[in-house]
Amino acid sequence: MTKPAARIVVVFFVFLSAFAAARGSPVRSEDYSMEILVDGAPLERHAARGRTYVEAVPGREYSIRLRNNTGGRVAVALSVDGLNTIDAKTTTARTASKWILEPWQVLTLEGWQTSGSTARRFYFTTEESSYGAWLGKTGNLGVIAAAVFREKRSRPAGIQKPGRKDEEKLRAEPSMHGGPAAPSGDAAGQRASELSDDHAATGIGAEVGHEVVRVPFDAESAPAATLRIRYEYRDALVRLGVLRPVEPACDALCRRERSSGFDGMEFAPDPYR
Repeated sequence: MTKPAARIVVVFFVFLSAFAAARGSPVRSEDYSMEILVDGAPLERHAARGRTYVEAVPGREYSIRLRNNTGGRVAVALSVDGLNTIDAKTTTARTASKWILEPWQVLTLEGWQTSGSTARRFYFTTEESSYGAWLGKTGNLGVIAAAVFREKRSRPAGIQKPGRKDEEKLRAEPSMHGGPAAPSGDAAGQRASELSDDHAATGIGAEVGHEVVRVPFDAESAPAATLRIRYEYRDALVRLGVLRPVEPACDALCRRERSSGFDGMEFAPDPYR
């Protein structure tokens, strides 16, 4: 049975309706979810410092599983290290190319979409070997972010042009990565000489088949939910206080330090009896 193609949309916003208020139903925490999978199993999540962390596994490929647990169709802007997973661009969430999820759909993405039928795998690597470093865009290494947009309900077409304040608001809109959209080149983040082998980032790896088709989607003007996961190697998570350090195995000196001098024996045992 042929696997259906994933559906993507490139959203072009028209000023007539770009600033219409979204009046959907309230969003619940379980409506949308994102998981990082290694060998098909989700990595354990750690809540700390007001964020959600997972432990990166050096050299391992991973995938991202998105869930739409609602009865409405949604569009998801998804970035890895600040790079859109469809076109590797760095944009705002509103203007990003998006994945379309039908009601109750689960979509698992294995890598960056490199054509209409292929993708290249995500894998954990160092900052210096990351896809972002190759592109010269290193301002958002170590974060996976998803912005979920609900489909706009039918409403009469607007005719009023936006005023100057509306245009300023659109230009000032933050990106889905928590700040202004980063420019390309070294200005986007660390210079090559500042990148570290000690911190995790994502590389672009083996090619896999992944069919996509473009479909129309009229998105609401603001995301209904934003999901973010920070990933780091274990040493970095320990330094951040997310994970506790692993106690070393008890060596001979450690064993001697546990000695107490008494064990409750009443008489000395006789080795000749």
